[in-house]
This record gives sequence, structure tokens and C-alpha cells, in this order.
Amino acid sequence: MKTFQDSKANWFDRLVEWREKHVSERQLILFLALLVGIFTAFAGIVMKSLIHLIEELLTEHFDQLAFNWLYLIYPVIGIWLTSLFVRHVVKDDIGHGVTKILYAISRRQGRIKNHNTWSSVAASSITIGFGGSVGGEAPIVLTGSAIGSSLGKLFKLDHRALLLLVGCGAAGAIAGIFKAPIAGLVFTLEVLMLDLTMSSLLPLLVSCATAACVTYAYSGTGAMFEFNLQNPFVVERVPAQILLGIACGLVSLYFTRAMNWFENIFGKIKNPYKKLALGGSVLSVLIFLFPSLYGEGYSLISVLLTGEGAADWDKVMNNSFFAGMDQMLLVYLGMLLLTKVFATTATNGGGGCGGTFAPSLFLGCIMGFIFARLWNLSGVSGLVIPETNCALLGMAGGMSGVMHAPLTGIFLIAELTGGYDLFVPLMIVSVCAYLTIIVFEPHSIYSMRLAKKGDLLTHNKDASVMTLMSLDSIIEKDFNTVSPEMDLGQLVSVIAKSRRNMFPVVDAGGQLRGIVMLDDIRNIIFRPELYHRFNVERLMTSPLARLRVNQSMPSVVRKFDETNAWNLPVEDEDGKFLGFISKSRIYSTYRQVLVDLSAE
Repeated sequence: MKTFQDSKANWFDRLVEWREKHVSERQLILFLALLVGIFTAFAGIVMKSLIHLIEELLTEHFDQLAFNWLYLIYPVIGIWLTSLFVRHVVKDDIGHGVTKILYAISRRQGRIKNHNTWSSVAASSITIGFGGSVGGEAPIVLTGSAIGSSLGKLFKLDHRALLLLVGCGAAGAIAGIFKAPIAGLVFTLEVLMLDLTMSSLLPLLVSCATAACVTYAYSGTGAMFEFNLQNPFVVERVPAQILLGIACGLVSLYFTRAMNWFENIFGKIKNPYKKLALGGSVLSVLIFLFPSLYGEGYSLISVLLTGEGAADWDKVMNNSFFAGMDQMLLVYLGMLLLTKVFATTATNGGGGCGGTFAPSLFLGCIMGFIFARLWNLSGVSGLVIPETNCALLGMAGGMSGVMHAPLTGIFLIAELTGGYDLFVPLMIVSVCAYLTIIVFEPHSIYSMRLAKKGDLLTHNKDASVMTLMSLDSIIEKDFNTVSPEMDLGQLVSVIAKSRRNMFPVVDAGGQLRGIVMLDDIRNIIFRPELYHRFNVERLMTSPLARLRVNQSMPSVVRKFDETNAWNLPVEDEDGKFLGFISKSRIYSTYRQVLVDLSAE
């Protein structure tokens, strides 16, 4: 008897068959891109609504001019609940959202686990709503990419179409959550580093426009942040803007290095409750001392962008020890600049879930404001630069430096705030921040983990092909193995049944002891009187090098170049023999991957 699930599967299989006959793949991708934009926008709306709901329920009764001891409790509860949800419900690691997308692109042919379509939304809502000092944008980008991947897998699309839908999900996520369709498109090209053709841009545009329109319909067409332009662009301020870009680049470097250092400390702790104790204590104390670190930090950004004087800007010190101390504003902002990275890392390291989009905007905004205030106090050249303008420019510099994405920083901040009148200064600050940080860090905070392992896909065609090639997929295993104890007669019997001229010598434990080459024994295999006088161990030679199955392709190619070998053995992580890699197989696979990567 057929079950309901069987009937459902048969119905969908017939739908897929009908689609293959009547709907072209290009038309299907455009339709799926539309769906991705809609679903991703709704996911972003749900996440933002949950964050605001939880935060409002927890903090609406707080006295703005007094200390609130609950700041010591809420963040710990948040990351504890998130860690329980991840360990017992999701049962998978969902941190580092953008890094997971980059890994799926380079190593999993765009396949992202289905639970990522909802798990990151739930986890990040709990974390941020309870005060976790992270952003919700990276989780929603992972959610959007997972939605694209799931739809592609559902309709059995090839890996290139799957990659495109993953990009559509990421682009739609940025476009929807920030109301920034152009930034969504640029983010996919610049950060995810998809090597797309002009014809591939249309699905991305569809997703971006769709996601933005859905968000517009829900919350209006206004920019996410209000911004008061104090003065238009003048050439005399260019030197200050260059220096601001350099300062943002150095702050981004500090953020990146400090985060890696603190993450390594959490990485050495295996017990989740010890991680919670360390992360929770650091986070709660920092938020208690500096309440502006609570959540995404967008309220502070709004104050610095729209404030018209000390009476407005001093509001950022509410609930803190600095409340009411007008002269301590720069000190307070400076402490936020130094401690934000530890609050962010403690949130994720302790078991929470969130990204670095919001922290990079937070840091950049503060850096811009501090820079302008110090510049004006110093009286350099007698030129006054507006604090709100520099806060806006600093946001672009912070994002460009942390994410290594100057174009994303430019377009995102312009769309996020409506600050198009400062487009040239945005370009100057973003480029200077990016040029500053790449002197010290060649990879962004998202890609450096993958770059160290050789798993990063880039715009370099050769490097991308090497990354996409899997060593495990090109191992040749059709070799007849022989044992060291076999005599020449037994070896000849194996040779007679084989089509190869190379025979791996493997012991009882599966370890490779050596290799017998047919050319080396050709002069004795036809002499029966020697069959019992020689054994395999005497006839074998040592391989020129050994490869490991988890080795990166660039290092494999270098090993072939160094040894001038045509075949090299491959072993697993325990040293057991798996097979051989041939230089000719590498070349043919390289050519095929290059053709697939370059195809329309």
C-alpha cells in the first residue's frame, strides 16, 4: 500500500519531469530567484520582529538614568538558551554564517544543510534579543543562501545553478534586511566571490529587487537609518577623509586580530559549560558597564547619525556609570571601541549565534564620530568637519576594513542612510580603509579561516579551479596490491591479471611499504628458476613522496613538480593506503572543472 509520502514524492517527480520538458532551466532559475527573494525577505522580517519583541519585553521597564542589574543576567540567559537550542534541537554548528557559505561554495558545490533555512533565524533572535553583542545579518545571509540551495536541490539543478541560487539567497538577504538592493548584488560578487557572467546577474537582480520590495511593503520605503547631512562635500575635507579611512582600517585590523585571539581561547575549551561561563561572564560585565553594547547597537548608531548637539549625543551614555557626564563622551565611546570585539566574540564563543555586520558598522560609526570630534578640538587647519558626516563615513570604512569589501561598504551605507550626497567621501574612506588593512591582513574575517586550509574560492581562475578539485575524487583505486612476503612467482600471477604496470606493496595493517614497477622486474619475470628466490620486499622501491587525502590541490601539484613523478600514492589520516594520483588525471580533471567554471 502506498503511503502519503510516497504519493507526494511521485507527484513531485512528475512535476520535475514536466518542468524538464516544458520549462527551460533559465526560466526556472528566474522563477526560483523570485521565490528566494520573497522567502528571504520574510525570514529577515521574522528575525527582526522577534529580536525587537524580546528586547522590548526585557528592557522596556528600565530606568534610562539608573543602573540596571538585569544587564548582568539577560545576556547569560540568552547564550545559554541558544546553546541548548543548537546542541539539542539543531545538533549542528551554525556559527560563522558567511564562512559556511564560502565553504559550501568551494567544497560542497553549493549544498547547504536544510536546517539552515530556519535554525539561524531562531538562534540569532534569542541571542540578540537577550543582549548578545552581535548582528543578525550574517545569520540571515546564511538563511537566504540555504533557501536558495534547498530550492535548487529540490528541483535537481546542477551545481552551477545551485551556486547561483546560493548567491541569490545571500543577495536577497542583504537587500531585504537593509533595504539595499544594490548592496545585496555587490555583496555577492565581492564577498562571496562568485565568478558570474553577465547573464547570471539577472537572477541576482530579481532576488534583490524582490526582497527589497517585500521589505518596503512591510516597513515603508524609508532608509533604515535617518541621517542629517550637515554640510555637502568639499574638496578641502579630502585629507581628513583619507586619514579617517586609514584610522578605520587600523580599527578593523584591531577588531580582526583581537577576535581571532579571543576565538582561539574559546577553541581550546571543549566543555560547553566552561565556554558559557567564560563568554557569559565577559559579555554580561561589559554590557553592565557599557549598556550600548546590548544587542546590535543600532540605537547608538541612530543617535550619532541624527544628533544635533551634546544633548542628543550624550544619550548614548544612559544607564552607564558615565550617565550625565557630558565631558566623558569621548572616553565612553573610546571604551566601546576597545571592548566591542570582546563582547562580540564572547557572545559567539559562549554559545550564542550572530555575525559581524552590525559590529563593523558600530565600530565604524564610533570611529568616525571620535575622529571628527578630535579633529575639531585640535583646530587643524581651522577646518571644521561635521561629526554626523564622519560617523556615516566611518560606517563605510569599518565595513570595508572588516569585510575587505569596499564596494559593499560604499553602496550599503549610501542605501542604508540615504547619504548619496556623500558618495565621493564614502569612496575615499572605504578605499583607504581597505588599502590599510590589506597591508596586514590579506583575507577578510570571513575568509581567513578557509584561506589557511586552502578551501577559499577566489576570482583567480586557476586558484578557483584548484579549490574546486577534490583530491578524494581523483584517486585511482583499481590497483592490485601485493604483500611484502609474496615471492616472485606469486607476483607474476598478480601481474598476469592486472592491466597496470605498478603494484603497491601493502602490509597486513593496510600501510604502504613500497611499490613494485613492472619495468624494474621485466628482465626476471620470465625466468621460472628465480620465482622462489626473490620476494616482493626485495624487489620493491620506496615512493618518491606520499600524499594525504585531506591535502590541498595546490600542495599536491607542488609535490608532483618537486619529485617529477607521474604517480604518487595517497594515504588516509591514519596512514593507510588508498590509491594513486596520476599527473595526467589531475590535468584532465583540471581542464573539465575549468570548462564547467567558464561555461555560461
